[in-house]
Amino acid sequence: MTRTRKILAWTFASFVVLLAVLVLVIVFFDWNRIKPPLNAKVSEELHRAFAINGNLSVVWQREPDEGGWRAWVPWPHVVAEDLSLGNSDWSKAPQMVTLKRVELRISPLALLAQRVVIPRIDLTEPNASLQRLADGRANWTFKFDPKDPSAEPSNWVVDIGAIGFDKGHVTLDDQNLKTRLDVLIDPLGKPIPFSDIVGVKATKTAQAQGAVPQDYAFALKVNGQYHGEKLAGQGKIGGLLALQDSTRPFPLQAQVKVADSSIELAGTLTDPMNLGALDLRLKLAGTSLGNLYPLTGITLPDTPPYATDGHLIGKLHEPGGAVYRYEDFNGKIGDSDIHGNLTYVASKPRPKLSGALLSNQVLFTDLAPLIGADSNAEQKARGGDSKQPTDKVLPVEEFKTDRWRDMDADVEFTGKRIVHSEKLPFNDLYTHLVLTDGVLSLEPLRFGVAGGNLDAQIRLNGRTDPLEGRAKLTARGFKLKQLFPTFEPMKTSFGELNGDADITGRGNSVAKLLGSANGNLKMLINDGAISRELMELAGLNVGNYVVGKIFGDKEVKINCAAADFGIESGLATVRLFVFDTENAIVYIDGTANMATEQLDLTVTPESKGWRLISLRSPLYVRGKFIKPDAGVKAVPLMLRGAGMVALGVIAAPAAGLLALVAPSGGEPSQCAPLLEQMKAGNVPKTVKH
Repeated sequence: MTRTRKILAWTFASFVVLLAVLVLVIVFFDWNRIKPPLNAKVSEELHRAFAINGNLSVVWQREPDEGGWRAWVPWPHVVAEDLSLGNSDWSKAPQMVTLKRVELRISPLALLAQRVVIPRIDLTEPNASLQRLADGRANWTFKFDPKDPSAEPSNWVVDIGAIGFDKGHVTLDDQNLKTRLDVLIDPLGKPIPFSDIVGVKATKTAQAQGAVPQDYAFALKVNGQYHGEKLAGQGKIGGLLALQDSTRPFPLQAQVKVADSSIELAGTLTDPMNLGALDLRLKLAGTSLGNLYPLTGITLPDTPPYATDGHLIGKLHEPGGAVYRYEDFNGKIGDSDIHGNLTYVASKPRPKLSGALLSNQVLFTDLAPLIGADSNAEQKARGGDSKQPTDKVLPVEEFKTDRWRDMDADVEFTGKRIVHSEKLPFNDLYTHLVLTDGVLSLEPLRFGVAGGNLDAQIRLNGRTDPLEGRAKLTARGFKLKQLFPTFEPMKTSFGELNGDADITGRGNSVAKLLGSANGNLKMLINDGAISRELMELAGLNVGNYVVGKIFGDKEVKINCAAADFGIESGLATVRLFVFDTENAIVYIDGTANMATEQLDLTVTPESKGWRLISLRSPLYVRGKFIKPDAGVKAVPLMLRGAGMVALGVIAAPAAGLLALVAPSGGEPSQCAPLLEQMKAGNVPKTVKH
């Protein structure tokens, strides 16, 4: 052997020996010796006391998932026992996190590319105590020393594939959210297939998208308070958080009760490290949709009890903000059905709710909570904090305008059929609700009523205190025979009701808005009939008395009824209110005070024939809206029409009402001659007695 070969042989042998010695040192090295400096270094970086209190070992094993020659490269499997991480210095609890055991493996070849690749970390019996103070300090926020701004950023990248865990215990005390939760995680004993919870159809859909949901492996139990409301729930979760692999969605299933709201969900979370996407079947139920606001921050109206079932899709990293879609949901609100699709985007400066809702049958009573018009018992059941006085008709419950600025909305609602009662049919409903920076508009708000339409433009400015409101209403083509379908004399009528209103007001409730209202109200009815029976049908007991006093028990044909009210500071004053019947002309004068809910009306009939009316004194209607009183004035009957002509007050209102005259059933309106005569400053001729 030549000298050169001997040198090469000795060099190679020395290298092999050194490598063997290095391998033996690594294999048999007591890794517990590095715990003191390792604990000290981590504690220094985190500014928290960190310690591996138990054994620390490294076992070198081949990685079965590696292929080719890489399969022969052993990986270090690190096992650490009894770990603890200290709490913030302001916390009373000494430890934030404790772990019975942590096991992980590291790719050695990836280290050559400055990548720390950890395919999986397994945690045994994790326990965590999370806290956040009212001032915002949280113990899960770590204080790191500021880096030199001129220093080069690190080229090292940490890549964690998945986290497996065992039974654990997590507590959360968040003073900022007024939330205290206690969460227990325990193994199920026997895993439950994903399809057993969500159904075969949902499982096949997930598989068709390339995802393979895990089985449910752990039971979840939670108790405590959320936003100050009592919370209790249970559920099931998977056993492996696949942080990087979207083909292994993390399964979730839970039933949670928060105050009076129930939440049920079942589905998956993808990319848990970034809360990347949610795909859940979601059921919601409670006493009022408005009660979801403290839990979700979403401004919804007060409603009767509700229940919905739909598909929630969440994409939490969209450029414009996280997007949640509640798709193809079905349910009930009160006794009305509800269906639709809603999208909530966590955009800036305000999140936005948009979508379209449909109801095949809406009960009119289910709309009452929207304006606080439901009963005190129903208000209490849905958590309303106001109480309707027993002597008030107009709703006093205040709108929650403080919530209107928290989000924007653009939602359409269609009610195919509205049910009020068999005696007063509503046909349908459509509205387009837009909420923008505290300004709420319903444009249009359209009801189909008795063969006609009630169109409204509602605008409420919640940015002012109190809020400013405006309502413009147009009633056209209400068919009297449909408006009172059970009243026999109206079944052959071609009569219609038309009307206009334009009202503004200030106040945070319907009562206060109308109590401060300014505006006008006009209404016209032609070709109808009136009787005590009709008044009873409409629930107008005072009208029953008045009609009985004037006409007795018989039915009387109405040629025309015209009304024009001027409204100022909540006081509606009659400018013109007249009934032209086949036997008499009836004039009504007076006021309706919406601030005090007081009526003060005088009813004066003028007979068209000799002694057709025996009434010799005018009638009065006075008192509270809720229970007015009627009677005969202790003064002789005066010629109301003659007095109006003398004062010259009927011409302008009559001219304004002519705009509401419309042909009915192909016949000219009977109101036109009456109003033309009044417009000219004359009252219809009557037979004096």
